[in-house]
Amino acid sequence: MTMVNGFTAADAARLSEAERSLIERRDKALGPAYRLFYERPLHIVRGEGVWLYDADGKRYLDAYNNVASVGHCHPHVVNAICEQAKVLNTHTRYLHEGILGYAEKLLATFPAELNHVMFTCTGSEANDLALRIARQYTGGTGVIVTQLAYHGITEQVAAASPSLGAGVALGDFVRTVRAPDAYRLGAQNVSKIFADDVRAAIRDMRESGIKPAAILLDGIFASDGVLADPAGFMKEAIDVAQQEGLLYIADEVQSGFGRTGSHLWGFERHGVRPDIVTMGKPMGNGQPIAAAVMRSEVVEEFGRTARYFNTFGGNPVSCAAANAVLEVIQGQDLLNNCATIGAYLKSGIEELAKRYELIGDVRGSGLFLGVELVTDRATKAPAAEHTRRVVNGLRERGVLISSAGPLENILKVRPQLVFEREHADLFIESFEAVLRDLQ
Repeated sequence: MTMVNGFTAADAARLSEAERSLIERRDKALGPAYRLFYERPLHIVRGEGVWLYDADGKRYLDAYNNVASVGHCHPHVVNAICEQAKVLNTHTRYLHEGILGYAEKLLATFPAELNHVMFTCTGSEANDLALRIARQYTGGTGVIVTQLAYHGITEQVAAASPSLGAGVALGDFVRTVRAPDAYRLGAQNVSKIFADDVRAAIRDMRESGIKPAAILLDGIFASDGVLADPAGFMKEAIDVAQQEGLLYIADEVQSGFGRTGSHLWGFERHGVRPDIVTMGKPMGNGQPIAAAVMRSEVVEEFGRTARYFNTFGGNPVSCAAANAVLEVIQGQDLLNNCATIGAYLKSGIEELAKRYELIGDVRGSGLFLGVELVTDRATKAPAAEHTRRVVNGLRERGVLISSAGPLENILKVRPQLVFEREHADLFIESFEAVLRDLQ
């Protein structure tokens, strides 16, 4: 199965002998399930701030890797990891102030009713845990997701992640709904369409003898094509789901920790109240730490009947990293930086759209943007091949992004929260150069 922006065997002919040798070693050692980005895969050996460096010393502007949320190898985070690793790293069955201090600080960023946190190592585990808790609380099994959602790789969560492709079957407990795409459905229609689709999914579950348990949504619909506006479009659908007894699980792995600029959490832009919120490795700048935050009554029965233990979920070193990340975000006012630089970057791309017909739509919030490419603005015909050429053209010019969406025609632009104006200028300059080449 191919992958959007994925390297294929057909691309190997243009590589050097050394590159082909490395790929052969990788295939032999890691097996066939792994994928590489770009027609010419990158051999990255070092990272610093918004930059990645390859084995030849070439520097790349990283406008994609959101896991290193406050920049690659941020010195404050690295120091926190090193200092704690010198002292102790163990599991959560001993008392330790590190996990408690961070938990209290993290919970203070959420609405008051979201007052419990449970730590895992990955976002996949966090979503898996959230679904277990939702099923225990509701007595149901049914889950609603969008048509190209990605929520993780455990068996349960992969079965609710259509973006993994036809080779990973959806669970019979899963119902998919159209993503709330204002560009193709119309901004004035998207809220009602989304709510109607959720109603229909709930009805279909019940007609099939499946009791609904949860609606699980990524706060910016990243795999569906980066869908952020109009703010509030989620509320009607979430209200429907919660009134019907489903728990709303807000997957903030990609949209959380200030990524959208206006708020620390993506769901806040829509005026909704999650029952459970999940986070992933951006909370530790790439360290293996993730979490589920929830209302206390939602987890009460689960906690009474099922022991929860995750050997290194919430370990002291990872909690030190996560605490340092939150200190950087709050201390350096990265929420404001994300909003300001994100608006500047988006405006620059919108200016390009006035000169290049290939750009059909520019959307997103903060430092998470989607740029939809079309061959005809009137028909909105997807420009998938152009999208591939733009992504690879930027890679050749030293700028890293990727692509997304059901039609494989949306540029996914997702730089670190420490992106600055000069970096946005370089991105826009490079993007225009690639667009000129295509013309």
